[in-house]
Amino acid sequence: MTIIKILGSGCNNCVRLAANAHEAVEQLGIEATIEKVTDYNEIHSYPILATPGLVIDEKLVSAGRIPNVEEIVTWLKG
Repeated sequence: MTIIKILGSGCNNCVRLAANAHEAVEQLGIEATIEKVTDYNEIHSYPILATPGLVIDEKLVSAGRIPNVEEIVTWLKG
């Protein structure tokens, strides 16, 4: 199962990123867990300079912007 993490404080951009991640998972029909990570220390355990961040299976794939659904689908396909 794929583990997706949304890194950020829970702001509107984080919510939009989470929604895009949910949509990408639905489009692919895969099983995935989407976690919201708001703990400052955990966020900075990744090489991130700006939020929101997107982590797929412990790999930071995006930071400081909101990738669209198509980009997330591409990353999920690996």
